[in-house]
Amino acid sequence: MPKLSDVITALEELYPPQWAESWDAVGLVCGDPQAEVRRVLFAVDPVQAVVDEAVEWGADLVVTHHPLYLRGTTTVAATTFKGRVVHTLIRAGVALHVAHTNADHADPGVSDALAEAVGVTVTGPLVPDPTDPLGRRGTGRVGLLEPPLPLAAFAARVAAGLPATAAGVRVSGDPNRLISRVAVCGGSGDSLFAEVRAAGVDAYLTADLRHHPASEAAEAAPVALVDAAHWATEWPWLPLAERALLGTAEKRGWTVETRVSRTVTDPWTAHAPMSFPA
Repeated sequence: MPKLSDVITALEELYPPQWAESWDAVGLVCGDPQAEVRRVLFAVDPVQAVVDEAVEWGADLVVTHHPLYLRGTTTVAATTFKGRVVHTLIRAGVALHVAHTNADHADPGVSDALAEAVGVTVTGPLVPDPTDPLGRRGTGRVGLLEPPLPLAAFAARVAAGLPATAAGVRVSGDPNRLISRVAVCGGSGDSLFAEVRAAGVDAYLTADLRHHPASEAAEAAPVALVDAAHWATEWPWLPLAERALLGTAEKRGWTVETRVSRTVTDPWTAHAPMSFPA
């Protein structure tokens, strides 16, 4: 069995910390580098429900996409939400490692997994990483939908391809418009509207679209918008990361068991339909 330090080295080869944004907090959050790793759980969020799942399963390491501490803190007391997570992990001997924007920028990364889940064939990054000589890494992806589909049908494919959430999928645009070229960005994506317009796509799939940026985008260019839950757009990366780690384990002769958490950690838990105004 590998040591935690071995597994962290493998994860950082797949998702190098230097690819993360300057504001991000990635890497090992807690854990003994000399401890053995037999079981690894992959999840989007380092929340209590995921940590409880890890402890119950007997995981030695949890790999999450979202950081536990993105900003500085003065306490890890168990009286706080995040402090309780830390106490649970350490008490059970479970390590926590984060791959966030470094996994977004990777090739393949979060947006590649999102594109694959909804049937979009990636042709390149939406925002290329200038440090990548091959021009394949970066934020978001652009790809082709073959054969093209009406917007309504594409939105239905998105809803079917992503894990279900209470909020479902929101759509902006003519439902009959034919969609062929698509931009995708796992997680919050309304800061990339300029790049989306420049890419000349028919539709943009992302999460957390706010009212004013979405309204302005709809007016500025005829790009259809497909807005899914943040958690759901990033979840497809988990099986991709799992496969990548298992590939490394096989090459190095490690015996490691892995699991992708299917615990829904999207914060919205119910949806109440409203009558359309007369």
